[in-house]
Amino acid sequence: MLPRHVQRLGRDWVTHWNGSQILALNSPVPSCMRWAGHCPWASFPLPVPVDFSANWRFPPFFGPWRQFQNCNWQLDNFTQSSCFHLPNLSMKSEGEEPLSKKRRLNGQHGTSTPEEETNFFNQKEALCLSVAQSEEKRSNKKGTIKRHWEYFCQHSRTMKILENKETDQSSTESEAKFDFTVMSYNILSQNLLEDNSHLYKHCRQRLLIWTYRFPNILQEIKQLDADVLCLQEVQEDHYRTEIKSSLESMGYHCEYKMRTGRKPDGCAICFKTSKFSLISSNPVEFFRHDIPLLDRDNVGLVLLLQPRFHCKTNAAICIANTHLLYNPRRGDIKLTQLAMLLAEIASVAPQKDGTFCPIIICGDFNSVPGSPLYRFIKEGKLNYEGLAIGKVSGQEQFPRGQRILSIPIWPKKLGISQSCVYEIKQQQKEENAGEKLESAKLDNTQEIVIPSEKLSSKLQHHFKLSSVYSHYFPETGMPEVTTCHSRSAVTVDYIFYSAADNDTATKPGAEDSFHGGLKLLGRLALLTEKDLWTVNGLPNENNSSDHLPLLAEFRLIDR
Repeated sequence: MLPRHVQRLGRDWVTHWNGSQILALNSPVPSCMRWAGHCPWASFPLPVPVDFSANWRFPPFFGPWRQFQNCNWQLDNFTQSSCFHLPNLSMKSEGEEPLSKKRRLNGQHGTSTPEEETNFFNQKEALCLSVAQSEEKRSNKKGTIKRHWEYFCQHSRTMKILENKETDQSSTESEAKFDFTVMSYNILSQNLLEDNSHLYKHCRQRLLIWTYRFPNILQEIKQLDADVLCLQEVQEDHYRTEIKSSLESMGYHCEYKMRTGRKPDGCAICFKTSKFSLISSNPVEFFRHDIPLLDRDNVGLVLLLQPRFHCKTNAAICIANTHLLYNPRRGDIKLTQLAMLLAEIASVAPQKDGTFCPIIICGDFNSVPGSPLYRFIKEGKLNYEGLAIGKVSGQEQFPRGQRILSIPIWPKKLGISQSCVYEIKQQQKEENAGEKLESAKLDNTQEIVIPSEKLSSKLQHHFKLSSVYSHYFPETGMPEVTTCHSRSAVTVDYIFYSAADNDTATKPGAEDSFHGGLKLLGRLALLTEKDLWTVNGLPNENNSSDHLPLLAEFRLIDR
């Protein structure tokens, strides 16, 4: 016959086991593997030897062993206190009593006296609280890494504090400025995860299922609360059934472009309707069936957004998002895909006065800092003569196959010039320039010839772009990391932006002048590879992608 307090096992109970271990319900022990069997809500963090799984047996009061022979259970993250855990019943605060305790104390059921019940549950509450506190401390040390904000403007720090205090910002000065945040995040498509399982051998299997990952990703997006989201590897079925509706409920409008091939993921740009309105949405497909070079299905997406604020000019911001080809040995494809994205931006971003509106380009570029492709984005020019295809992205220290980039890289029928603009618009520009020069001929009627574009190994674009991140920690010289899995830990994700003339991060680029631009106010700091391996790399308990989200705050500088 079992003791009475064991017979009453239910939602809230404690019993001593072998005089030394404690079975405690209602204690929030994190990081426990679920036991999927007769009791799928149970988890067993126990102090055990390495070969515990071979010798472990359930305690007698669980009934015959054969009842549990077919259970699919795992044990993980063993702790010094044995706990039988229902996570959804954890107390919100020290002083809050469980409902079952309140019912018993009010005499609604049970035969024990109020004094006995009180003593019993006070013991349970103290034990559970002790276990919860010790586990919380252990989890905070082991399972999470905090990323801090780096500010480049004291006003930005002040405004953040004021926002947190929910103070009134309706002064005329704040109305004249438009500050907003942008996130770039590769959320790791579930199909790609399963197709490349060798990259995640370091992860426990339960952390890799979508039903575990998606709530984590959504919570991360909610906490960071960016005004614009640029997401990569967004799986189409998940986007249609979960992601889009979840983000819309958070106040976002979503635009999506799926890849053109068999891989059902793509790029999404989502923006808060309280901050922006949509002017145009322009998807870019990099696949071209008539060009053998462009046989890959990567895509891009370019949005033109109208800020919702009162200003003298009709300002607009161009947001672009892409995920370039991964293959380290195909730098020719990467550069061509990038040129196609830049050409689309060049067709979307011009304003009536001939200048470009401020531009932000986010994405997974599958290229490392300092590589030729990276330098081309930042410097606005690249002479690729003699450049090996395998060295374009810098992903491999000793690239296999030293085939040299052809001149030109892509065929003329692509319709994009070496200046990364659509050929038709370039011809129109040259024709207009020719007409002006013709009308300005000197009296001696000397003919002025405008040379057509010759075959050249020099690429250029018309944007002055800076990187939000510096890619190295100034104190230590250690590289920043945006992705980390079993094979590598590097930076491949970026946020590039049109820096205003007075921005401290501005870099020399193309000669085209920008009237206005963006000032970088702050960024969410990245981590080192060493930092990430203290939490077992990516994905982990709290970060459910193999990439970190990048986040920056900008101020629109009016013209």
